[in-house]
Amino acid sequence: MMLWYSSHKMEIEFGAAPLIGIRYFLPSMSEEEKISVKKYPFINKQALEVSLNDKLKCKEYSFTIPKKYCFDGASVPRFFWRIIGSNTDNKFLVPAMVHDFMCENHDCVDNDRAFSTEVFNALLSVSGVGSFKRFFMKNSVDIFQNIFCHW
Repeated sequence: MMLWYSSHKMEIEFGAAPLIGIRYFLPSMSEEEKISVKKYPFINKQALEVSLNDKLKCKEYSFTIPKKYCFDGASVPRFFWRIIGSNTDNKFLVPAMVHDFMCENHDCVDNDRAFSTEVFNALLSVSGVGSFKRFFMKNSVDIFQNIFCHW
């Protein structure tokens, strides 16, 4: 495993460096496939083993993000792009992929929304996202999940 992040709160390890690709339209695609590509333009190009260690709760989680897992990048509303950056900013891709997978599979972190948000924040930090943007993104994601996703 490759240590990606470590602090007194948690450790994040990946089985390999994440490999993310861009999906694009092909002439042979159906309208349904084009809608999917538009909604989820990014794709995980290899199975990615993820290991999370919540040091505060003495819990460890392991899961695999499957090859061909598609996601939308960071869910940054267009209105905030001037402040935060666009949802396709490459600094956001690994954090968004891991976080989106955890949101779609709550059981991979024992339904711990707060921990998934902290993982997202840690991955943004590793990606070089500044503290103001991280604070804004972390809290926006947490509020959205709590109100709209009932997680």
